[in-house]
Amino acid sequence: MTPELWSKIEKIFYAALECEPGERAAFLDKACAGDDALRRDLETLLAAHQQTESGLSALKADLAAELLAKERTWRMVGMTLGRYHLLAPLGAGGMGEVYRALDSRLDRNVAVKILPAHLTDNSEAMRRFEREAKTVAQLSNPNILSIHDFGTEQGVCYAVMELLEGETLRSRISGGALPWLKAVGIGIDIAEGLSAAHAKGIIHRDLKPENIFLTSDGRTKILDFGLARVKAAVSDENITSAPTVPRISEPGVVMGTPGYMSPEQVRGDEAEAPSDIFSFGSVLYEMVTGHRPFAGRTMADTMAAILRDDPTDLTDSGKNIPPDLEQVIIHCLEKNPAERFQSARDLSFALKTISGGSGKTRALPKPSPLRSRAFVSITAGILLLLLGLALYLVKVSDKSVSIVVLPFSDGVDSEYISDGITESITNNLSQLPQLRVIARTTAFSYKGQKADPQKIGKELRVQAVITGKATLRGDIMMVQAELIDVATGAQTWGDKYDIKSSDIFNVQDKIARAICERLRLRLTGEQQQLLTKRYTQNSEAFQLYMKGRYHWGARTPEGISKGIDFFNQAIAIDPNYALAYAGLADAYQVSESPLLTKELRLKAKEAATTALNLDNTLAEAHTSLAAVSLLYDWDWSEAEHGFKQAIYLNPNYATAHHWYAEYLTAMRRHEEAIAEIKRAQDLDPRSLTINKDVGSHYYFAGLYDQAIAQARNTLDLDPKFAPAHALLGRAFVKKRRFADAIAELEMAVNLSPSGNNKAQLGYAYAVSAKSGEAQQILALLPELLKKEYISPVYIAAIYGELGDKQQAFAWLEKGFAERSGSLPQFSVNPMLDCLRSDPRFSDFVQRLKLPH
Repeated sequence: MTPELWSKIEKIFYAALECEPGERAAFLDKACAGDDALRRDLETLLAAHQQTESGLSALKADLAAELLAKERTWRMVGMTLGRYHLLAPLGAGGMGEVYRALDSRLDRNVAVKILPAHLTDNSEAMRRFEREAKTVAQLSNPNILSIHDFGTEQGVCYAVMELLEGETLRSRISGGALPWLKAVGIGIDIAEGLSAAHAKGIIHRDLKPENIFLTSDGRTKILDFGLARVKAAVSDENITSAPTVPRISEPGVVMGTPGYMSPEQVRGDEAEAPSDIFSFGSVLYEMVTGHRPFAGRTMADTMAAILRDDPTDLTDSGKNIPPDLEQVIIHCLEKNPAERFQSARDLSFALKTISGGSGKTRALPKPSPLRSRAFVSITAGILLLLLGLALYLVKVSDKSVSIVVLPFSDGVDSEYISDGITESITNNLSQLPQLRVIARTTAFSYKGQKADPQKIGKELRVQAVITGKATLRGDIMMVQAELIDVATGAQTWGDKYDIKSSDIFNVQDKIARAICERLRLRLTGEQQQLLTKRYTQNSEAFQLYMKGRYHWGARTPEGISKGIDFFNQAIAIDPNYALAYAGLADAYQVSESPLLTKELRLKAKEAATTALNLDNTLAEAHTSLAAVSLLYDWDWSEAEHGFKQAIYLNPNYATAHHWYAEYLTAMRRHEEAIAEIKRAQDLDPRSLTINKDVGSHYYFAGLYDQAIAQARNTLDLDPKFAPAHALLGRAFVKKRRFADAIAELEMAVNLSPSGNNKAQLGYAYAVSAKSGEAQQILALLPELLKKEYISPVYIAAIYGELGDKQQAFAWLEKGFAERSGSLPQFSVNPMLDCLRSDPRFSDFVQRLKLPH
């Protein structure tokens, strides 16, 4: 059937539907003009239409419309609209059909949404379609679907959007409720997207699980602004009083989806920001319980329930839902719009407070029914607003202060105590958002040096330096501490403490408080608690933990082994010591026992999970668990959520920024990755690994000149740092400077003769047509693999460059079976460029569920 004939059938069919049933025969006689075949096709479609049940939208329910739409969908494949070539259908709804398409100018895949043919003559539908495109184009937020272009071509009205890989929230929750912490993470993203829309005067009016998209790389996107109401752009707080611009819908018209509409939408009243917040509350309720808060046998029953009934208490759902999360949901679902959260920004803050809470369910009385809880909910909302205001005032009233805690010098047999005090003070201060605290790695790089604190402060670009000394004599500990103003070199505070070793907690608290007072930091009550937080009350367990961190910090196999032993001893004394479990997870993460990779991975995951169950405010534990999700579980959504949570809890934790950058690069989000790794570098400027990895992210982004420059900067810090030589060699390969590449990789092998370095050298030989030398490296690998772990990606790269793609993919399959930690960056690794044209490469990317 030709496109022209289908177009003719569509027009006659929809015109016939407009006729009274008794008039259709005469109409068909005239319209078909003796074409019997055309007449039979139309009568068949009209008969099928008569057998379908009508609903809110007859077109959506009509079998005939579905048949026509399906045929037209496949007819559209292969068409070119402007510079967009339609490749395959992705889905269809009443107001649009969506296709995967190729943008021929930018050579990228996009999504193209087109207006259904039967609506092209509908002026209201055309206005709504165009209005949605213009509405979304106003928004630039990572949690809202982006629109790239809009146009009309060959009579087809279309909008071009970013192409998403993943699933809708509806699909995700179809199997049941989500864990509450994951639901809160998704909720925060939705709330932030709504906040951005509301700030532009845009009310969504149709928020539901079908319109929330969870991407395969862990992002959350709000879709479908087709029913949005646009107001004059205003701040988020004042959205409810903003003037409106002309709208399509009229007062009294019900707009939205039953089950998620707000009471005011059901009544046909004006929908403001609190209306979206009610819909959000319905979605969040369903995420954590697995069922809707309002659901009746019929649409009328559902709408009546929204107006009249309270949803079942979450405490009766059988799910382990924290009371403070229940209070937030209750506050969203108040019948009176004035009693809900008044802005999505406040809602987002409230959700972050939950996911950043103590991790222990607070003993609150069982909530009373919704309407009688209005006063409590309003009070809670006011308290949240006041807390947000307090945090804001702290930030704007005090300049951001940067500080470093240098390693305390020590006496005989007390090095672990001095290091422990240094690390504890650093950790506690780093949780204050108004401080930039230099990381432990950089601070400890000055250990044993007698450098001037003022000079060190200037090198690190900080305003203040904390230094001191701790000495243990018998049961008595002598601790000195002082605060140095870097600008003047003057000591602005100093004190001395002679205490029993069991009182070590008190001296750390006193030092931290004194520093904040001298820096004139105004702290909220919550921040004061963070500043002096104690993870154990047992001083013996604490000292064992400090010994564990001391040995772990050496990053040698012997040190890590001792660290694991001390962490386990601390846990044996205090089984509720969350920080010791986090230390244990970190030790397993960096353990150099590659032959036990799977076992260590499981132990790291178990330790981190235990730490979070005891206290989910530990950024270290969130980071360790996210790293397992990234490197070995390949759960991209969980990985991003964990890293973002860690950064939210402790924005000064350099490792969280460092490893989050690894995730972002794996997801091909290169600009974000480079920003994150530079944030880690700013917090830990003397970390060799972080400095080298700044260059690594340039390398993965294809910015080889920048990668070379950064590798050289790293070697300025330590000319014998083998990983920087290896990075420099790989970058030189891509610049086709093969002699330089081989020289750098040979240097890496001389400094660290590991199998991974030798494999990278073999890759450089293969690329530079030194196949004999590359084959010699391959001949060494079987014996090396008996002793150490070698990345299958490196081995595959050698075989690929030698032209043996069969062996290359065999090694990649081996890595896949082992869940190799080198595979998350598979799709962006330049070493595998020789394999990209092979169909197996794309298949591998899809199996890893990585973005193309």
